[in-house]
Amino acid sequence: MNVIGVIPARYKSTRFPGKPLADILGKPMFYHVYQAANKASLLTQVVVATDSDIIASACDTHDVPYIMTSDSHPTGTDRVAEVAQKLEADLYVNIQGDEPMIAPSTIDAAVHPLLDDPDIQVTNLCASILDPDELIDTNVIKVVRSPDSMGLYLSRQAIPYPRDRQGVGYYKQVCVYGFRKEPLISFLNKGQTHLERVEGVELLRFLEIGVSVKFVEVDGGTAAVDTPTDLARVNELMAAQRA
Repeated sequence: MNVIGVIPARYKSTRFPGKPLADILGKPMFYHVYQAANKASLLTQVVVATDSDIIASACDTHDVPYIMTSDSHPTGTDRVAEVAQKLEADLYVNIQGDEPMIAPSTIDAAVHPLLDDPDIQVTNLCASILDPDELIDTNVIKVVRSPDSMGLYLSRQAIPYPRDRQGVGYYKQVCVYGFRKEPLISFLNKGQTHLERVEGVELLRFLEIGVSVKFVEVDGGTAAVDTPTDLARVNELMAAQRA
């Protein structure tokens, strides 16, 4: 089965312009993500999807394959959908370009349900929130699932509300998504939806257009780079791993 991993890489980030090119141990961040994705056992191909000639040039420098995409996409998943229109595959995986410490096994975890059950159309990962700071961090997306792990809602707020102050477990989104082609193209054609805009959470678009999302729980999360402070922390963590 042909499974393409796609790393969306946009240069014009509002909070962190040029983030995919941020230096981590002498290499651009997207390069580290690409190297990790290449080690995922269930991916047959990995490409960067970008709208930037600067990022494309950096891909050439580091021998990373890429696809040029429109500069009008509001989300990374829209960019992945354009790749799906250009490259034929059985499955597509959106691997965030700001996750340089992503484990290959974490990427595979988003693919397994799609291989095992033909009725599953979209997958996403989640992990328990163990750090209280993450619960109030609006950069950390919280996930609410049904008993069979289907997505009910995602929010930047801490949900569900703990009315009884007990027995509540909180989960965060781990931003690796798996798709079959049809729902991915439907996502692109629909355009941004109301709740997606309100929360700033692209996966809500699937729920709003009636596409179920299967969540897979993984151990821990990843060290996403949302700010220059995050970048400094990741540099320290990755340097320590190499020591």
